[in-house]
Amino acid sequence: MVCRGGTITVEDERDVLILDGDCGLCHGLAEFIDKRIVDTSALAFRPGDSEEGRMLISKLPRRQREADTVYLIRNGKSFVRSAAAIRCLLYMGIQWRLLFPLAWMVPLPLRDIAYLIVARYRHYFFERPTQCTFRID
Repeated sequence: MVCRGGTITVEDERDVLILDGDCGLCHGLAEFIDKRIVDTSALAFRPGDSEEGRMLISKLPRRQREADTVYLIRNGKSFVRSAAAIRCLLYMGIQWRLLFPLAWMVPLPLRDIAYLIVARYRHYFFERPTQCTFRID
């Protein structure tokens, strides 16, 4: 990965979704996307506590590094929280991509409040995996 002028690029030019490797919700999200993704070579999944995940996060702007959340690096730009989660729709089939503009119309502060509430209580509702199992390639 190279950081140039505020943009981030991954050596193999794929977008990267960085998730919590210890979170059942994150595992479910990765499996959901992986089953519906149009081009599996377009998006790589990385656990946030992996060497590559930590390295990618370390290259983000300070405010994003401190977010401790889901990260998406798409076309050299980084997104966090609800902005990252909603952009995941763009990797899936047309019926999912059509939801993107509708979800994007919800104001960012409201989306992020909902995201933070779910993130705070995710371990109560989603069983923690015994090991990280989402596709890493």
